[in-house]
Amino acid sequence: MTSTRPEHIVVVGAGAVGLSTAWHLQRHGVGVTVVDRIGVAADASWGNAGWLAPALTLPLPEPALLRYGIRAVFDPASPVYVPPSADPRLLQFLITFAAHCTRKRWESSMAVFAELNKLALGSYDELSDGGVAEPIRTAEPFLAAFASEADTRVIAKEFRYAGEHGAPIDHAFLTGDQARAVEPVLGEGVGAAITIEGQRFIDPPRFVHSLADSVRARGGAIISGFDVDAILDDGRTGVHVLDRNGSSHSVDAVVIASGARLNSLARPFGVRAIVQAGRGYSFTVRPDRLPERPVYLPVQRVACTPLQGRFRVAGMMEFRRPDATRDDRRITAIVEAARPMLTGIDWEVRSEEWVGSRPCTADGLPLVGRTRSPRVYVAGGHGMWGIALGPLTGRLLADQITGEATPAVMTQFDPLRRGIRRTPQRGAATTAGRPA
Repeated sequence: MTSTRPEHIVVVGAGAVGLSTAWHLQRHGVGVTVVDRIGVAADASWGNAGWLAPALTLPLPEPALLRYGIRAVFDPASPVYVPPSADPRLLQFLITFAAHCTRKRWESSMAVFAELNKLALGSYDELSDGGVAEPIRTAEPFLAAFASEADTRVIAKEFRYAGEHGAPIDHAFLTGDQARAVEPVLGEGVGAAITIEGQRFIDPPRFVHSLADSVRARGGAIISGFDVDAILDDGRTGVHVLDRNGSSHSVDAVVIASGARLNSLARPFGVRAIVQAGRGYSFTVRPDRLPERPVYLPVQRVACTPLQGRFRVAGMMEFRRPDATRDDRRITAIVEAARPMLTGIDWEVRSEEWVGSRPCTADGLPLVGRTRSPRVYVAGGHGMWGIALGPLTGRLLADQITGEATPAVMTQFDPLRRGIRRTPQRGAATTAGRPA
């Protein structure tokens, strides 16, 4: 691999991860062109909850999922749903995913996320300080609501574990009445709650479009309607990015940040880890009184966020191909799960009904770094946390590409999954591009 810093890079994908990578590459003086088959914030970056919540940015494979049982995940009303399918790649993903839902592997992944969560909010501050205009709001406080005090025990245990790994979470317990005094949108079905300090949130499409504006203002190009068909590394003059209509770009390097469609482009470069679409659903309603803070219903796995005069309600993890049609039973399931817990909402008056594909890995860790080609990089597989971790991912990857030192935790995201240690050494750094 040549030590020459690339002068121009194509980033495939105009979501939060891809645009953050482009923005940080520009910080290093690298020219960028971002291409996307649809446009800015067209998939998972549009309809998600917009939480920048380190306290809740946790590995997706967790022991609690196994307690649902096989029958539950095939129930269309289940928060985690797997439609019956003969797809062998989906079956392989689910088997590997289940193998990572053990307590030991979850705790190991939690140690990794604890390291990430220390850095995530600071990466958003960098974007704001560098000219991204859309505001970031502080949740005062963030609120998780439960039907009973007993239901709080699982998340309380997760918080204790995070604190033991150097990422303490400032939280307090409330009764149902105390919680309703803090947030009147909570209904009589709420018997207990946890307040969480130090969390933030954004309006996802507005923020990602503001990030795109900043990339353009710094000289970057963003091309919509460029559906990448192939990436060719000739080993000599650079990398050629071809779209399905015959257009192409020839550059020094490429970053693949194409979300749930990452596999087809990255596989020729040695990335064998399956990136499965974990489809999420959302819609907006207008409560009688708009809440001032996000509300999380952990047992129901429903996330609610106030956004510009409306209340976004999001949920579901549906393992299905990304181009499948929207299944409105998922929206009905979210409504029925949230209805007893929230009040003052006409659930039949909904807008912005949406489904999007979160890119999930079986081990719950993203794929960030160099592939077998020294000119092709990957940034994806964040599951539900592309918004929360996108700016940090962009900063770490841009540092690696340009030869800067990166934290030891970066080795955990090797797209080729070579020699990963599940418990990173705290505070250490590695030389960019050299996995330990």
